[in-house]
Amino acid sequence: MSFRQRLRPTTTTILLPLLFLFIALFSPSTSDELQPLLNLKQYLENSNPSLFTSWAPPNGVCNFSGIVCGSDGLVSQINLSQQNLSGFLPLHAICSLPSLKKLSLGSNGLYGSLTDDLKNCTSLEQLDLGKNSFTGKVPDLSALTKLTLLSLNGSRFSGKFPWKSLENLTRLTFLSLGDNPFDQTSFPEETVRLDKLYWLYLSNCSIAGKIPDGIGNLTLLENLELSDNQLSGEIPQRISNLRKLWQLELYRNFLTGKIPVGFANLTSLVNFDSLHLFENRLEGEVPAEFGELKNLSELSLYRNKLTGALPQKLGSWAGLAYIDVSENYLTGAIPPGMCNNGKMIDFLLLQNNFTGGIPDSYANCKSLVRIRVSKNSLSGSIPAGLWSLPNVVVIDLSMNQFEGPLAPEIDALSEATSLITIQMSVNQFSGKIPETIGSLKKLSSLDLDQNMLSGTMPESLGSCFGISEINLAHNYISGEIPSSLGSLHNLNSLNLSGNRLSNEIPATLSSLKLSLLDLTNNQLIGRIPEALSIQAFNESFDGNPGLCSQNMENVRSCPFKSGTSSRPRIFLSSFIASVLVVLVLLCLFLLLKLRRSNLDHPLKSNSWTMKPYHVLSFTEKEILDSVKAENLIGKGGSGNVYKVVLSDGKELAVKHIWTTSDSGDRKSCRSSASILKKSKSGSSEYDSEVATLSSLRHVNVVKLYCSISSEDSNLLVYEYFPNGSLYDQLHTSKKMKMGWEVRYEIAVGAARGLEYLHHGSSHRPVIHRDVKSSNILLDGDWKPRIADFGLAKIMQAGVDCTQVIAGTLGYIAPEYAYTCKINEKSDVYSFGVVLMELVTGKKPVEAVFGENNDIVSWVYSKMQCDDSVLELVDTSISDDLKEDAINVLSIAVRCTAKMPVLRPSMRMVVQMLEEAEPYKLTCISTAKEVEK
Repeated sequence: MSFRQRLRPTTTTILLPLLFLFIALFSPSTSDELQPLLNLKQYLENSNPSLFTSWAPPNGVCNFSGIVCGSDGLVSQINLSQQNLSGFLPLHAICSLPSLKKLSLGSNGLYGSLTDDLKNCTSLEQLDLGKNSFTGKVPDLSALTKLTLLSLNGSRFSGKFPWKSLENLTRLTFLSLGDNPFDQTSFPEETVRLDKLYWLYLSNCSIAGKIPDGIGNLTLLENLELSDNQLSGEIPQRISNLRKLWQLELYRNFLTGKIPVGFANLTSLVNFDSLHLFENRLEGEVPAEFGELKNLSELSLYRNKLTGALPQKLGSWAGLAYIDVSENYLTGAIPPGMCNNGKMIDFLLLQNNFTGGIPDSYANCKSLVRIRVSKNSLSGSIPAGLWSLPNVVVIDLSMNQFEGPLAPEIDALSEATSLITIQMSVNQFSGKIPETIGSLKKLSSLDLDQNMLSGTMPESLGSCFGISEINLAHNYISGEIPSSLGSLHNLNSLNLSGNRLSNEIPATLSSLKLSLLDLTNNQLIGRIPEALSIQAFNESFDGNPGLCSQNMENVRSCPFKSGTSSRPRIFLSSFIASVLVVLVLLCLFLLLKLRRSNLDHPLKSNSWTMKPYHVLSFTEKEILDSVKAENLIGKGGSGNVYKVVLSDGKELAVKHIWTTSDSGDRKSCRSSASILKKSKSGSSEYDSEVATLSSLRHVNVVKLYCSISSEDSNLLVYEYFPNGSLYDQLHTSKKMKMGWEVRYEIAVGAARGLEYLHHGSSHRPVIHRDVKSSNILLDGDWKPRIADFGLAKIMQAGVDCTQVIAGTLGYIAPEYAYTCKINEKSDVYSFGVVLMELVTGKKPVEAVFGENNDIVSWVYSKMQCDDSVLELVDTSISDDLKEDAINVLSIAVRCTAKMPVLRPSMRMVVQMLEEAEPYKLTCISTAKEVEK
């Protein structure tokens, strides 16, 4: 053995301990990583304390919740996405973790700006900060050369994005930067050089100009989303090179020219969207090769300028689930095989020039949910099976040339138990409206105007308890108006004009809360019920010379008959009426006495339970004694409202919610008694919901002082608002002149209240369900408060969602017409309508908007023409502030986007409104700061 061989073990024995000592002295340890994580905890802990309970010694950092360590024992991942976190992000601490490869904090409420410390996170491979509430610019990313995933979408970043830094991020496979208000830029060429990308999401981030041909180099792309930008020019031919694409979204741009050929190469394509919400410029025919796309399940091409026929083989391979080619200039026949495999859910071809009939094959398409073919040139009869499809919620056939009797084919409607909307106006349908219509308990809208219908109105209509709109105008319907319509407590709009209806107007209609009533041009006679003889309905009875009223300007006065021969009849009628009144009063007295007897005198204070939610300066008795007719100040869908003046002069509002018996006038629907009835355990959904609402605290949310309940009645005691509701101030005789400054402050305050309900509560999000101007109350200083939040859910607890319509006509989001899902975006839509009211001064539904139009459609149409935009602004708003009002109107347009996903959150709405502050208010606030 040589000397060197003998020496080697000794050398190794000496060097190994030295090596371990060097590692111990100069390598980081988990103890070094404790402090950065504790710093992170300090910034975020208050928003979710339970998440960080494990973040404390003696636990090692690798045992902290959301922390993953590598084989070396050092922190490699921080996974805290979707944890309801809010606060600043201490990047200086996070980026001191030397082995951190993954930082995932998406879908939280983080705010503040990203500091330049991000450049020290050089080991990062995945960075997800998407869906937060950051401010300011994205810092330079050039140092993060190991990144394979970068997700910053929907986080409110602004300013100029550092596109140049992407040149260093050559390993990126996933890039998501959409839904941020960056400064406008032309299409960033840097992105088309990232040839490892399989996911590119750049929607809604202010990209303009042409899509470069280089996009065809990204051959690994599976998802390409460039929607909601300002892209122009033609769609590059080379997009057809992206053969792995399964989704391509180019909607809401300004793309022109023809759809390029070559899409037959995209054999993996499932979704193809090329649409613009207001205007697009794609033209020419839909390529015939679209009929060869064997995996295509969704096709959306609406609102373009496409012409020619749809490929007749379209969807016949796999079967489409969704097609929307509405609002083009398409012609020819409807392709017959799009539901070959029974997958079709949405069938939307409205506003084109299609001819022929609806193919018989669709009568067997049991998966169909929405059928909309209105505004075409379709003709013939309707396939009988279409009326009995089990899942269909919308049938829209209006403005075509369909013909034939409604019965007997439509008698099968009783099987279509999911139907919410029937729109068949402006056709040539004939015959009677069948009695089976009464079996549609979920029906919300019935529109049969301008046909050739005859016979009488079916009494069974009174069984459609969920219905909010009935339009049977301009037909040949005769006979009486059914008294059963008076039981439709959700009915908002009733149009029976231009028919042959006769006899008297049923007194039962007096109980309805109608925003539109049109009985003009019929043969009605007699006295108009007093409750309908109001200014809002001044023109609702024209063309009925046999009608009279003592209170209406446009209707003749009801004369008293003179002469001796008529006196005995008048006397007898008066005598009979007096006897009937006495009998009714006696019955009511006996009923009330019986009720009090059965319930152990519920009006006595010892039978009521008061639950205070604040320190109270009043007693239960003071409230109960004031709930009486002379103090009634309002009626709403959830109950009567009374004004209470306490002995110390303080004013309160009391909402009285009765729980009636199941034997009332809603026999076929679950009554509020069964909804609010307490269980054996003594709890109820009513109690839990009210308890949740009572815990909410915000300056723009109405304060609930207490609830007072008995076996058959519930009282909610609120603060009182002397200026009434926003609806009162905009649309009634109570209104006072409100300048734009006041309206703007109301808009911002109301938005903040809704933002709190959706995002700011420590409880689950509270969805209002009935946002409207009458539920925004104004105090003595015109400060707004959101009212009646959550009451819609309380009133509907345990009821099928379509038995009681969530919302009010004109405010209801369009998706509610075909789905029962109500979420925060439904409230956002309704708030957008309120913003439109504030700017225009008009109601959500008015005759001036035209047939079948509401304020949203009216505003959209006007905003297409620059010359018409300023005409939208209420004339009482001064000229120098009209531009500011238009800025808010543009926010309203975003809030009322047809697709919920395109609507901003209430947080974003508040931010946009704050940025739209009128110049005058900015000057005033600046002056105040100077004074300080």
